[in-house]
Amino acid sequence: MISYEKHIEVKMQRLFVTLSEKDKRRYAAIEAEKLNHGGTDYISRLFDIDPKTIRKGRAELEQTSDEAAGRIRKKGVAKNV
Repeated sequence: MISYEKHIEVKMQRLFVTLSEKDKRRYAAIEAEKLNHGGTDYISRLFDIDPKTIRKGRAELEQTSDEAAGRIRKKGVAKNV
């Protein structure tokens, strides 16, 4: 399996923590796709996320339109304060 150099992993992790949940899924999915076989496991360990999260990100990227573009939360879902 291909992996990134340590200094690149650190930069990726720094970026990852700044992203919204949706952007995290999509970014992780793109990185896993670039690595092909074993990419999902590697990226899930690198970002400490479930492989299902990456699969969900892949599915989101396959959609031709995003009904929630520009939104962080689904319509009608309030944040508990």
